[in-house]
Amino acid sequence: MDLTCPIPLQNTSHVLLAHGGGGKLMQDLIDKMFAMAFGKSCTSHDAAQLTMPTGELALTTDSYVVQPLFFPGGDIGKLAVYGTVNDLTMAGARPLYLSVGFILEEGLPLETLWRIVISMQQAAQAVGIQIVTGDTKVVERGKGDGIFINTSGVGVIGSGLKIQPKAIAPGDAILVSGDLGRHGIAIMAQREGLAFETTIESDCAPLVNPVQDLLSAGIGVHCLRDVTRGGLAAVLNELAIASGFNMEVIERDIPVREDVRGACEILGFDPLYVANEGRFVAFVPPDQADKSLEILRSHQANAQIIGQVTTPLSPDDIAPVTLKNAFGIARILDRLSGEQLPRIC
Repeated sequence: MDLTCPIPLQNTSHVLLAHGGGGKLMQDLIDKMFAMAFGKSCTSHDAAQLTMPTGELALTTDSYVVQPLFFPGGDIGKLAVYGTVNDLTMAGARPLYLSVGFILEEGLPLETLWRIVISMQQAAQAVGIQIVTGDTKVVERGKGDGIFINTSGVGVIGSGLKIQPKAIAPGDAILVSGDLGRHGIAIMAQREGLAFETTIESDCAPLVNPVQDLLSAGIGVHCLRDVTRGGLAAVLNELAIASGFNMEVIERDIPVREDVRGACEILGFDPLYVANEGRFVAFVPPDQADKSLEILRSHQANAQIIGQVTTPLSPDDIAPVTLKNAFGIARILDRLSGEQLPRIC
């Protein structure tokens, strides 16, 4: 990867307020950095003109404010592309187009920006999505934390697919696509300068292939959700309330790597509440659980069936998700009441 910034420095190696002022410096930034990296698919017009295949459209948007900008296993650019692609994928959509909005802080090194832009280009290329339009703003020094990125994505959903919380049904098997907690711990270790026996890398990754493999195999997927902020506990609680059903998960079946578990013990975290950026939960009919697991394990060997959907929620239910330990004792798996790991995406 060529990390040499392509912009003629013109007496500066950092972002200036003029880079967002609409003049020559801004045009240089667009032409010699963004357009060079993102290619001909990125329009120079005010709006991109898109060719859409037939089918229902999926649209999503997200913003990324992570610190540090670079961390083991990823960076803010890769995170911005994969995060939005994964949101589209959770609706069963095939991602097609992406927009990118940069909010840059005055003083950001142009080489840092170039590294992020190249990372985004490589991530987009890896999943086959086109970055077609964007925007750039520059804020005063001290008001932007380096760089914030907003990405919006458009995809197309195959005919007849209704992958949503309302499709969850009693008896559904709950699967997780891989081990949990690595992203949050990787961010925390890098941010605080913590050194563990082994480097814990973020799980930041696209989820298109495992989901498309499930659908291509004819699995009747009822619901998908990527396990990001709030971790597994937050996702299951959100889906239990949205679907109207209680859920039970088995603690020993939830995959957490030993190094992540150890780091969580040292830091006082519960891995079920720690963020991920390359994992999802899937709800499938019970007779398709084993086949679904086989497919997911072809991508991540530690994918696992972790529980099931049980009874309808009643107005008196205060604990829609329960966690059963190795002794068969169930406890409430509640949502986090505060912020465990800030600024992880």
